[in-house]
Amino acid sequence: MFVQEEKIFAGKVLKVHICTMEGTEWLEEVTEDTTIEKLKEKCLKHYVHGSLEDPKTLTHHKLIHAATERILTESKTVAEENLKDKDCLLLIKKRPPPAPPKMADISSEEKKKQENKAPDKEAILKATANLSTRNTDRTVTQHNIRDFQTELRKILVSLIEVAQKLLALNPDAVELFKKANAMLDEDEEDHVDETALQQLTEMGFPESRAVKALRLNHMSVTQAMEWLIEHVDDPMVDTPLPGQDTPGAAAAAAAAPAPAPSASLEEARQDELTEIFKRIRRKREFRPDSRAVIALMEMGFDEKEVIDALRVNNNQQDAACEWLLGDRKPTPEDLDKGIDTNSPLFQAILENPVVQLGLTNPKTLLAFEDMLENPLNSTQWMNDPETGPVMLQISRIFQTLNRT
Repeated sequence: MFVQEEKIFAGKVLKVHICTMEGTEWLEEVTEDTTIEKLKEKCLKHYVHGSLEDPKTLTHHKLIHAATERILTESKTVAEENLKDKDCLLLIKKRPPPAPPKMADISSEEKKKQENKAPDKEAILKATANLSTRNTDRTVTQHNIRDFQTELRKILVSLIEVAQKLLALNPDAVELFKKANAMLDEDEEDHVDETALQQLTEMGFPESRAVKALRLNHMSVTQAMEWLIEHVDDPMVDTPLPGQDTPGAAAAAAAAPAPAPSASLEEARQDELTEIFKRIRRKREFRPDSRAVIALMEMGFDEKEVIDALRVNNNQQDAACEWLLGDRKPTPEDLDKGIDTNSPLFQAILENPVVQLGLTNPKTLLAFEDMLENPLNSTQWMNDPETGPVMLQISRIFQTLNRT
């Protein structure tokens, strides 16, 4: 008996389930070594019931594996496409490419776009030239809000000077402010992670730079290292952050000479109190938001300018960016100016009994210093049982006189 060679070496026969978009279904027998193209040809012959008269019929169809939703490659065999017995395949007609638009359609589309285009500034001004001015109250409201922020800061600056003078007259002032200074030390959040600092210094970075990088990056060693590498050529890289004393400055402060023996006790007491005031002020200096500093510096602004912008705008990054791009008003120097001490507003504040009593409390001075440099902390002091009543009276007096 004669047996053809191709039958002897034919691959395993699979029964594949074929489905079309019209809902026709049948089983197609195919060997593993059959190509997908041959399988598709067999399916199309079954589908059209005969030979393929139009050669495009073959190229305009494709087989898709239903379970995996992948298009089968026609040059590969059934085995290479990993088809199994009783797998379901979809015979799909390819979508024809979209017809190119006609010139008339393109013209009408462009005309439609032009009609829907937003008006430019010139068109707006021309259309609104004859309209009367309205809604001016909004501008006045914004102006008053700005005045409130500016005046409140001026009030705090002047009240700090008054409070320092009053507290200096207290015989126990030095001891009171030493306690206040110690209280600030307990609340100090600007500590440096020694382990993180050691890792950076062991990499070869200078300690002062490493400290600055860690403070800017919330003590993250990885982010601090990236910052140090990025700013290695920055001329301002060694400029300390506000409130960050350099080791040399700390050593100089420690080595500061004591008052001469011939100086009077009162002068020595005043000098000591002045130094305590300076230390308290230094600890309460403005602390810029590290993320905002990095983001604004990456835009190309100088570090000092960025810190000034954030200080003027209460650590608000967007407002600081607008300030840097605008006329830069108010200036950082304007923030240190006090209110006119002869003004009715300041006189009314000083005559208030609650304010008078509060100005003799060292904690009130600390609150004023903190709010002056970090306005966002005002809520904390408003809720404090000792400083809250003072702040409430100042606010009420300001609002009353502002309305009149």
